[in-house]
Amino acid sequence: MRSIRPSFTARRARSTRRRTSPVLAAVALVSAVALTATACESGDADVDAAATAAAGADDKFQLPDDIKDRLKEHGIDIDKWRDGAWKDWSKDDWLREADDFINPIIEDLWDPDRMREAEEPEQEVDNGISGDQGVTDPTPAPVEAEAVPASYHSNAPEAGKVFFDSPEGTMVCSATVVQDPANPGKSNMVWTAGHCVHAGKSGGWYRNIAFVPSYNDSGLSAADLAGATTEEVAPYGVWWGDWVQTSDQWIEQGGATGGDGAPYDFAVLHVTPEEGAGGKSLEETVGSALPVDFDAPAVPEVESITATGYPAAPPYDGQTLYRCQDKPGRLSLNETDPTMYRIGCTMTGGSSGGGWVATGSDGKPALVSNTSIGPVTAGWLAGPRLGEEAKGVFDAVSEKFAGQ
Repeated sequence: MRSIRPSFTARRARSTRRRTSPVLAAVALVSAVALTATACESGDADVDAAATAAAGADDKFQLPDDIKDRLKEHGIDIDKWRDGAWKDWSKDDWLREADDFINPIIEDLWDPDRMREAEEPEQEVDNGISGDQGVTDPTPAPVEAEAVPASYHSNAPEAGKVFFDSPEGTMVCSATVVQDPANPGKSNMVWTAGHCVHAGKSGGWYRNIAFVPSYNDSGLSAADLAGATTEEVAPYGVWWGDWVQTSDQWIEQGGATGGDGAPYDFAVLHVTPEEGAGGKSLEETVGSALPVDFDAPAVPEVESITATGYPAAPPYDGQTLYRCQDKPGRLSLNETDPTMYRIGCTMTGGSSGGGWVATGSDGKPALVSNTSIGPVTAGWLAGPRLGEEAKGVFDAVSEKFAGQ
């Protein structure tokens, strides 16, 4: 049995122009109501009895009709969504625009089996890619990824996995807990890749987006994870995206292969716990968050970048946290877009969205990029250099939740 907790959001990617969506007026009221599912996936007697009890609980937590009507105007029926309507990926129903993002919480959807079986999204380019312009550096030599020692919480507390559903099935990326200047020490913000939340020019927003910090914290093998509990797989809980923002460029240009939109392939999630965390924020729960540096030094001045993630394509299985360290070079995809950072690294798909950390402009470690693309055969990774557009996305999410 699953219950669904409305956590609807509407957001706009442009930080300089923001308007209120018709559904926003309903959001504040909906967020305060816990709705228990009355339909179950099993027909056995115990589940039927539980459903009857849940139905009784529903009598006390009915959404007002006017709120339901407003949500339906936005194309969402809570009951139908909970019962599987989210699996409808028809073009007319797949929300695409920047202010269309909707991500109601479906409790217990991301159980250990579903998380373990999630696949990596395709985000590859040809090995010989070059837009040159005289600024693309030679292809770096591969750097063998090293496993992060368990526990991950002790050695990379900001790292975790982003899970989501796409038309191809359950998918997984990597992500990083980042500091929120509007809520010092109490951030609920997560940095990942744009292609981990939105399909780009060929599609729309992915669904059921959730973040799991320190996934498989003990470093259990894939075989041992087959019988693992939720607490072992997600010791710091499952955190659902209640607000997600990516760049306009990714929405308009992004592609699954070839590098389209890659220089703007970044996203910021604001998250909320699926289950109560005692009022603690994500940063307080995991005990750490990285600052984001939008003025990181140019490539020649960066001595080293460390990329972290959960590679899921062979020879990796997606259950173990890895990292690569290398001096970055430059990759230019076309003359109109910014150049990207590129490092040697054998991590594969699944590591997408994982944080790239370097010494920031203030001399301290900071997130300066995220994994975006890699070659068909593993050997290097490239990530966007974070600048004005990335800062606009970040600031908009931070300001939205200032003081909350």
